[in-house]
Amino acid sequence: MEYAKSPRNTVKRIPKRGFYDQETVFSILDDGFLCHLGFVIGDQPYVIPTSYGRMGTRLYVHGASTSRMLLATAEGIPVCLTVTHLDALVLARSAFHHSMNYRSAVIFGVARLVDDETEKMEALYCISEHILKGRWDEVRGPNTIEMKATSVLRIDIEEASAKIRTGPPGDDAEDYQLPVWAGILPLKKGYDPAIPDPRLEEGIEKSPSISA
Repeated sequence: MEYAKSPRNTVKRIPKRGFYDQETVFSILDDGFLCHLGFVIGDQPYVIPTSYGRMGTRLYVHGASTSRMLLATAEGIPVCLTVTHLDALVLARSAFHHSMNYRSAVIFGVARLVDDETEKMEALYCISEHILKGRWDEVRGPNTIEMKATSVLRIDIEEASAKIRTGPPGDDAEDYQLPVWAGILPLKKGYDPAIPDPRLEEGIEKSPSISA
């Protein structure tokens, strides 16, 4: 499936880097868990970093029931959700042509409050599994008080696009003779060794979600 191009989602700067197929968009979403959610209250735009989870063509975000983001977007307002992965620094022979290799996705939809308790619990599970697979089943689930203190928003993906840059730098023809190193400096995503809580009971080993 491909998302139809519109004035909202069409990539205008270097259009050849734009992708509109669902597979590419979903792969970028599934490779991360931190997004930036943009919305407008009155005349003031806001962009808030938050975690998310994907379930089919729906995205879920959550937060405190009293947060400005949750209170504003729960009324059913248009939002723009973005996810970016930085894969490498692209080092050119000139300052102007330095760049980055990246994968980004831009999602448009309307944020709506999840009222159904079953869907709300499923959404929280989805977000948790998206961040660290298997962790939900290792811990105590949310109780009634915690559920009331938490709001979940559902964003059905209406329009989307991806933009991807790969490859080496593109220098001006005359600059290729300069005695300057140029190339790609890859970036890796990963975790350092886990640090136990100082109050962790003696004898408790790292759980499978951490050890995997």
